Amino acid sequence: MLEPAQQETIAGELERAVERLARVTAEARREATLLWAAVTGASPGEVWLRRDRAAPPEVARFRDAVARRASGVPFAYAVGRVSFRRLELRLDPRALIPRPETEGLVDLVLDWAREAGKRKGGTLKDSLAVGGKGGVVADIGTGCGCIALSLALEGTFDRVIAVERCSEAAALACENVALVRPPVPVEVRVGDLLAPLAGERCGAVVANPPYLTDQEYAAVDASVRLFEPRAALVSGPDGLDATRALLVGAQRVLEPGGLLALEIDERRADAVRALARASGWTRVVVREDLFGRPRYALACAAEAA
Repeated sequence: MLEPAQQETIAGELERAVERLARVTAEARREATLLWAAVTGASPGEVWLRRDRAAPPEVARFRDAVARRASGVPFAYAVGRVSFRRLELRLDPRALIPRPETEGLVDLVLDWAREAGKRKGGTLKDSLAVGGKGGVVADIGTGCGCIALSLALEGTFDRVIAVERCSEAAALACENVALVRPPVPVEVRVGDLLAPLAGERCGAVVANPPYLTDQEYAAVDASVRLFEPRAALVSGPDGLDATRALLVGAQRVLEPGGLLALEIDERRADAVRALARASGWTRVVVREDLFGRPRYALACAAEAA
């Protein structure tokens, strides 16, 4: 048992947290430090250097976060925030927790944007560019808004449309737009897939759609099944309902030569490639993620005649 005086220091609070977190994670000490850093705004290194100081008023928030994490709540939900590329965003169970792989999808779209105007024609392998700078990009199934806001912050687009069918998740995305205050307009629209883009012409459409089957969802870790929104993960008997709909409909909202960029399940890369071709896409590539897994499907709409 810790002495009361010790419990009043940062070190004492961390030790008590480690004891509780050890029930749910093998990295209890690391998570305790990261929880303290997230709640107080300090870096993990600063937490260590200041460990002998008296616990600040934020200790109550830290204890709440530890209690949530100790009950099995995923780390990002426990602290109520998530890091994504250059962003620090609010997060709770209204939206899926962003994964590192999705940062790679953003990279590919930004690469496309940087090449815009430099090349015209050629093959998709050489360039996915069309037109010049700016234009409209749409993020379908925006969740907390991580893709849309990254594109607004790092890209050269004139406007970003963030589409979300869940009104609660859309409200969270709006909160993050207000938090980030991006340099270009980011409009959150509520609706299913491409429907809210009626009347728009986009240079790019980006999506990390749901892509699990019911059977696959039943086998995922309990921390995912119990806390993250099922609708953001499951997509029909073959896991491809949302992907299929995007491939069928995206060409109607894209500018000539525009880009459709999708995150996909590595187990269905060949199926997605076949669906794209069956849907009329003639220029399609599948790119690998940092782990060498086929993770991103990129398709380019036909150029103007």
